Amino acid sequence: MQLNLFTWLLSLSPLVLFLFLMIGKKWSGSKAGFFSWIYTLLIAIVFFGANLPLIGYAHFKVVFLAGDVLLIIWMALLFFHISNYAGAITVIGNALANLTGNTIIQTLLLAWLFTSFLQGLGGFGVPVAVTAPLLIGLGINPIDAVVMASIGHGWAVTFGSMGSSFQTLMALSGFSGYILAPDTTILLGGAAIISGLLIAHIQGGYKAVLKNLPFILIIGVILGAVQYLLATQGLWSVAATGAAMVALMAAFLLIKFRIVGNKNNDPSSDLKKENASDPSKPSLLLSASVYLILVLLSFAIKLITPLNDLLEQVKLTYPFPEIVSNLGWITAAEAGRVISIFTHPSMILLLASVVAYILYSRKHFLTKDTRKKIFSSVIKSGTKTSTAILFTVSIAVIMSHTGMIYILAEGLSHMVSANLYPALTPFIGALGAFISGSNNNSNILFTNLHMQTAQLMGLDVTLILAAQSAGGAVGSIFAPAKVIVGCSTVGLAGKEGQVIGKVIKYGIILVAAISVLAMLMI
Repeated sequence: MQLNLFTWLLSLSPLVLFLFLMIGKKWSGSKAGFFSWIYTLLIAIVFFGANLPLIGYAHFKVVFLAGDVLLIIWMALLFFHISNYAGAITVIGNALANLTGNTIIQTLLLAWLFTSFLQGLGGFGVPVAVTAPLLIGLGINPIDAVVMASIGHGWAVTFGSMGSSFQTLMALSGFSGYILAPDTTILLGGAAIISGLLIAHIQGGYKAVLKNLPFILIIGVILGAVQYLLATQGLWSVAATGAAMVALMAAFLLIKFRIVGNKNNDPSSDLKKENASDPSKPSLLLSASVYLILVLLSFAIKLITPLNDLLEQVKLTYPFPEIVSNLGWITAAEAGRVISIFTHPSMILLLASVVAYILYSRKHFLTKDTRKKIFSSVIKSGTKTSTAILFTVSIAVIMSHTGMIYILAEGLSHMVSANLYPALTPFIGALGAFISGSNNNSNILFTNLHMQTAQLMGLDVTLILAAQSAGGAVGSIFAPAKVIVGCSTVGLAGKEGQVIGKVIKYGIILVAAISVLAMLMI
């Protein structure tokens, strides 16, 4: 279908309807997703030439795309509820509260650094699902907890999940990672600093930002610099993880030597008192060891090559044929989403959950009655979340397979001049990630479009691609699918619209900052 005002507005309408129902009407993700899915199907058939083979294959593809995410969600819920019912969440929250008397720095340690570390290892919504409950343990309300955890890890998405999104960018563009990494890491480094500023603002307003500005700037520069050094040396698979680890160590030293935080506080003595005061809960060492086990398992499976090669042999995929709409829009044949069964993040979470359950049970922090409560809580949260994600992914795939997403991007690219295109690129990347829930998918959708447009306009192609991926990274944090994941572990299932509205407000600031930085770099 040709681009004109009518087709552009029609392509935009599923997104407008979905946002209106969730934010305006405050519908649940599953209810808004269902009605928006029905609407998308109707206009796809009537106006965009969707036929039965297209609809069938599109929804079969949804099984792989959504299934990939849902496996992680269910296992993340299991891991969380095991730790929660054992009392470990409370213990870790109390430990962080005693580490420093500065409540803003407590929040930054969790919402900014811990989420970034988790994103580097796995991502796919796990950082928010795991961290938001810890923030609630610090006394933060559930909505702000999800918002801050979402904002805090956006800068780490491109090089998170062991660099999967960056690998996609390299594969589609044909450029070496050594060429793409410098511009990409500079843009994301700027986003890292602003993420810390935004979290402080959500927690305590402008006074909190000014009071903690030195800490935020020091840690933010460390995040950006370490990611830059690792990625430009070819270590893009561990760039986000390494940056977060170094930043966490630096933060601990700043607090330890009383450079930041409450100088009248003695962290070690307070922690001992806290742990000794409640024998019904696991020790801090046991509580933290469960998360350490999760980290070590992730490193072992991802970085030990012989082990990884052995486990990678079992894969689940489906070769999708070329799909053509009645109007001639072609979706090329592809192998489809490949799910490596034994190296999948869900399997790592499952194994960590089993180990955690055994450890807590042996110390009598979990009982048979608790086991029933764990599974009941997982099913209750997981069912609502799964339904919402299935519908939102279905909308995205239908839009992609009928050319709606391409029409949206093409229309946006025609609205601005070559001088302003670099500023628009991050917003296009964010749009793709918002629709599909993934920076990786956004890169798949728009990399070729940006390359062709940049070449025609005489722009720096590598910078445009960096802006696309950086925008997609930040845009993924306010994607409905990811927000739904975060809401699932803090009792906000059915209230996702309120959270999305607030995440978008702060997320747009991050995208705009990347846009300004891209303009300065061009």
